[in-house]
This record gives sequence, C-alpha cells and structure tokens, in this order.
Amino acid sequence: MGENRETEQVARSLFLCMGLLRRRLRQRPVADVLTFPQMAALSRLDRCGPATSADLARQEQISPQSMGTTIGELEARGFITRQPDPTDGRRILLSISASGSREVNRRRDARVEQLAAGLADFTAHELAQLSAAAPLIERLAQRL
Repeated sequence: MGENRETEQVARSLFLCMGLLRRRLRQRPVADVLTFPQMAALSRLDRCGPATSADLARQEQISPQSMGTTIGELEARGFITRQPDPTDGRRILLSISASGSREVNRRRDARVEQLAAGLADFTAHELAQLSAAAPLIERLAQRL
C-alpha cells in the first residue's frame, strides 16, 4: 500500500512540475512559423523517420482529416516530401525535408537556450541529478 502511495506522490509531483515547465517555456514564444500540430508532426518525422499520414495521425492522436490539413500545410511550405512506400506502392510515405529539419532544429535550439539560461545557477550536483533523471523521464513519456 505504501509503495502505491509513493508512486502516486511521484506522479503528482511530476505532473505539476512538468506542467509548470511546459507553461514557462510557452510563455516565451519562439518566432514560430508553425502551429503546434504542425511542429508535432514535423518533429515526429524528424525523430522517427518516414511515416504515412495515417500513422502520424494515430501517433499524435488526432483525426486523419486534421492530419491531412497539417500535412498539406507542411508540404506547401516545403517542410516535408512525399514518396511511394517501397514495400507497398499504394501507400505514400512522408519525410522531413532539409528545410523542415532546419526549422525543427531552430526551434529546438531556441528551447535548449531557454532551458540552459534557467539552469545557469544550478550547482554541478544539481545538474548531475537532472541529467540522471532525464532518461527516466523519457522512458516514462514513452510508456504513456
């Protein structure tokens, strides 16, 4: 019983602090060209490689119609490319383009700089603790 309570306390603490971190990052907007759904789809293509529009919709938990609109806008800006699936010519795979990669990296770099500025007065020990926690937080995110 105590173990379940401890798990719930950790979950509550993470929920609150991650929400605060996300809100603080969004309070200082990056000069965005893209909407949140566009950036999410583009980032997923960057991290995971080529995918179909249906796969992206499923992974981002949005309707195929909404993803179709998002993909159309990304394609119009030259941030993604389409090519036939080599294993099934009926399917179209979407990939991030060089300009799409530059846009994702520009935004990530801006957020990394923002986080680095916030970490500037942390001690070496505190930075080591955060560094050790990062893979665990990523693993948690992958399990949700």
